[in-house]
Amino acid sequence: MTAQPAERLADFDDFYAATAKKMVAVVFAVTGDLAEAEDAVQEAYARAWTRWDALTAEGDPTPWVRTVALRLAVSTWRKARNRMRAHFRHGPPPDAPALAPDRVALVDALRSLGDDQRTAVVMHHLLDLPIEQIARETGVSSAAVRTRLSRGRKALGARLRDDPEPADPEPAAPAARRPAHPEHLRTLEVPLHG
Repeated sequence: MTAQPAERLADFDDFYAATAKKMVAVVFAVTGDLAEAEDAVQEAYARAWTRWDALTAEGDPTPWVRTVALRLAVSTWRKARNRMRAHFRHGPPPDAPALAPDRVALVDALRSLGDDQRTAVVMHHLLDLPIEQIARETGVSSAAVRTRLSRGRKALGARLRDDPEPADPEPAAPAARRPAHPEHLRTLEVPLHG
């Protein structure tokens, strides 16, 4: 007989609370990487939830979860090892050019923005989306998108200047600034999050 949804969830929650820390410790001992161990264990529990009735009908689900977590961790480890071996055997890809200093500066400046401002700037200038579409996709008003764009561009302009602020509060010459222009964003070929 199948347990009621509330009972099933409570049973699973109790099982998770009682076994998760030890499961992570076991997988960590095998892999030596805490993040990989946590990922593998979480995936194993997610898979266990989809089979919960069958697992509990067979008895203790702990061995099944442990086996799945260890297999996932070992599989991840093998893939990483194989990638590393291929890298040493063949070297880095030949078409991996070094990033230009302007691109590195732009990525750094974008990372300094808040998530909302960075999203608005990238969607508008890199993806060429209109403000109204950005508002719909992000769930905010058009005015909020315009504000985020304005503040984001201002912050980018301050971060992307060639010369540091002078000690004197003299106005900087217009030629002394690198423009915080949308064209900088169009040349970006690296991930923006991080």
